[in-house]
Amino acid sequence: MLIGEYHHSIDEKGRIIIPSKFRDELGEKFIVTRGLENCLFVYPISSWQKIVSKLESLPFTKRDAREFNRFFLSGATEVEFDKQGRINIPSPLVSYAHMEKESVIIGVGDRLEIWSQAGWDNFFQEAGDKLSDIAENLFDGSLDV
Repeated sequence: MLIGEYHHSIDEKGRIIIPSKFRDELGEKFIVTRGLENCLFVYPISSWQKIVSKLESLPFTKRDAREFNRFFLSGATEVEFDKQGRINIPSPLVSYAHMEKESVIIGVGDRLEIWSQAGWDNFFQEAGDKLSDIAENLFDGSLDV
């Protein structure tokens, strides 16, 4: 399971270090694509294949399905680590996520998310203010297992 929060810089060539804790779980090659809320999603190949399978089952006659597939799949790229544990994020993805220097990498179960520091700070502030309401709506007031 991918969990945790790490802060790293992205260099002028679009390279960022992925914490060693995540490298084994991601494998040698994995997928980076546009995520929601202007972050990037990073998936191990096995998780990515499950998502693609679900996307392929959506009816192409539905506009929402076509638009989501275009958005999500057109930004997808297969990446691998260099010798320093960095990945190279393509410039269209760097632009999409508004990444300039400081970045935040978070584990979210089956994927990583890469955020610009400003984007993460904004999201965290907005979501934090309503976290109790979100939890209540999702779990009917109970997190009992």
